[in-house]
Amino acid sequence: MNIINDPGAKSAERLKALEDFVTGGGLANAPEFTGEINNHIHTIYSFSPYTPAMAALRAREAGLEAAGSVDHDSYAAADEMRRACGVLHIGCVTGFELRVSFKHTEFAAKKINSPDSFGIAYMTVQGVPARATDQVKDFLAPLTAARHERNRLMTNKLNEILAAAGLRELSYDGDILPLSMAAEGGSVTERHILYALSLLLVKEAGRGPNLLKLLSQKFSLPLSGKTADLLSNPANPYYDYDLLGALKGSFGAQIFIQPGEKECLPAETVTAFARSINAIPSYAYLGDVGESPTGDKKAEKFEDDYLDALIPRLKDMGFLGITYMPPRNTKEQLARLQKLCRSNGLIEISGVDINSPRQSFSCPEIRQSEFAALTGTTWALAAHEKLADLHPEQGLFNPANPLAGKPLAERIETYALIGKKGDYKNL
Repeated sequence: MNIINDPGAKSAERLKALEDFVTGGGLANAPEFTGEINNHIHTIYSFSPYTPAMAALRAREAGLEAAGSVDHDSYAAADEMRRACGVLHIGCVTGFELRVSFKHTEFAAKKINSPDSFGIAYMTVQGVPARATDQVKDFLAPLTAARHERNRLMTNKLNEILAAAGLRELSYDGDILPLSMAAEGGSVTERHILYALSLLLVKEAGRGPNLLKLLSQKFSLPLSGKTADLLSNPANPYYDYDLLGALKGSFGAQIFIQPGEKECLPAETVTAFARSINAIPSYAYLGDVGESPTGDKKAEKFEDDYLDALIPRLKDMGFLGITYMPPRNTKEQLARLQKLCRSNGLIEISGVDINSPRQSFSCPEIRQSEFAALTGTTWALAAHEKLADLHPEQGLFNPANPLAGKPLAERIETYALIGKKGDYKNL
């Protein structure tokens, strides 16, 4: 089990350990399939406690029928994720997530779906055929280089704060990069920087009350309530992650530097690339946050006020789908979004952002009647990914697809049946 989730092991070693676990009866007590799916699981190749093999295993242990890897600015998890899901006999959808620019559009001054920026949006590219792996790597390489430059500048800002507090500064190369999988194609995110800070503070003060005292005295960051309780307990198994969460709200804002045009390409550039490789470019709906159902967002306005104008514009920009998370929004928000997706011919993709050991892989909301179609969509994406790899013209949205003239709902239904059967020889 340790090897399955060992970032230091080779991918082949993790997969072999997973195979041994399964053949050795490791899933004997696994639940029956629940009908749930998740297309938005982060792995060690961006920021997550899970290798692709372990992410797939956790998904199966939660009863999921299908799982998908989505890492920030990285597609490095895909091959292992596909193979792991194969070992576990669950469906698989792979992709990546990135920020793109809307600054050339009428939404330039809007906070769209990125809490830290105006005129910048998160999107995913999903259902990527394996044959496009090298093209994706080449496409993301300059974005990754630009992100490293920005990361170094943010580390410098953090070091000014640490120096003022009389603490050791962090080395981007010595403290932060080793926490990532950058050497194997992974990305380095803002969370890596703050996680390095978490480790530094724990080394300085230890876990427990002394660390809370340090945060209050050195950084004027008094903590209370549940967060204080968690960080007061040295035996807390998720201590470093909980500390990261506490630091994100304060230090994140202090050190954040807006990504530039080298890192955030125009959205149309990314959608065009995604379509050229038979992948599905999707806008990541966030929605206004009032009382956050998941508790991970403060009350804030995003795209709901202009959603009726945004969705058709997304279609014009080359987007083929919308990805959303049922636990994050109200049913009223999602009913409106679904109606707009269907009237604009956009595929609906669902997945819950997993990047913390405290998060459950289970998503019972998916089983509610109003979201029933999302499971079929996932199976359709699994079939699309495999068929487009074997026969590019059979990509779900490929103009040469023999079903191209059929309504989207009918195509999704056909592909979902293929995905569930696992017969990918041909349409």
